Amino acid sequence: MRYTIFGESHGPAIGVVLADVPPGLALDLDEIAFQLARRAPGKNALSTARREADEPEILSGYFQGHTTGTPLAAVIRNTDTRSHDYAATRALARPGHADYPAHIRYRGFEDYRGGGHFSGRLTAPLVFAGAVARQVLAGRGIVTGAHIRSVGQAAEPSFAEWDEPLSPALLRAVAEKDFPTLSDERGAAMQAEILAARAACDSVGGVIECAVLGLAPGLGSPDLGRNVEGILSQHLFAIPGVKAVGFGEGFGFAGLRGSEANDALHMQDGTVTSRTNHSGGVNGGITNGLPLLFSAAMRPTASIAQAQDTVNLDTWTDAKLTITGRHDPCIVHRAVPVVEAAAALAVCELLGI
Repeated sequence: MRYTIFGESHGPAIGVVLADVPPGLALDLDEIAFQLARRAPGKNALSTARREADEPEILSGYFQGHTTGTPLAAVIRNTDTRSHDYAATRALARPGHADYPAHIRYRGFEDYRGGGHFSGRLTAPLVFAGAVARQVLAGRGIVTGAHIRSVGQAAEPSFAEWDEPLSPALLRAVAEKDFPTLSDERGAAMQAEILAARAACDSVGGVIECAVLGLAPGLGSPDLGRNVEGILSQHLFAIPGVKAVGFGEGFGFAGLRGSEANDALHMQDGTVTSRTNHSGGVNGGITNGLPLLFSAAMRPTASIAQAQDTVNLDTWTDAKLTITGRHDPCIVHRAVPVVEAAAALAVCELLGI
């Protein structure tokens, strides 16, 4: 299912066209709304004050309660924009944003309001597309789910370290939390990190760990374009703010010896398995039957209310910038369903759906 996301943060609407959707899929619209609500802004002091209903309007590819097999198109209206917040600093490239490279790439014709097409606002239609993909995968017994592994210096155990077995029920229980962590106590510590960053007119990043359950062994290839890690990474790096991706132990492999990193194999009920999953369910670019585990590092929100050095793109001179308006002190907790959505779309590509 190939998808194209369109729209700008302060345009009339944002949306997605999802091609090659299997016909006859009875979409669970309530589940789609649930996934979009997890990402939506304006809930509390942990996120931007911008309030958007994020109610999708399906324009095509859906008839009498089922997908038709033709392109599925949906739009989400932008209703709470304050474009004047960006007028005074239009020519000042915001550090950490795509303003400067976008100005070069699109020859100065880019929509600068709220980050335009580069805004995290564009992850809402991605979640819609991912929610459709998740329903396709559910029919094959495949489930995706994630938790916040860390925010700033506050962290919680990984799925592998948690005292409850990794299961669809655990993933759903985490998804239904307002702050999706395994440990509520560690979640409170992460929220304190976010509020401290906001009080300092700053922002903070973190790590999201995601699991895909139900994948059979033997999927993928070591070759370019069919490699499991490559397919997932391509989808994940299309999410604004993702700056690193690791599978299993990820960067932690660099500090291990082979005796610590290898997943010893054994037979269980006629199936090859392992008691550990350091490799994150992938060897040689191919699934090995264990849960697919990966982590995505999210950068601190680029918009901060502190004076920063920058360049004026009209005069090409040095300048100072102080950003005002409504911004997230942390995007990690809102990005959890976005990472899950990207994973679901990537797995559909892996399976040839």
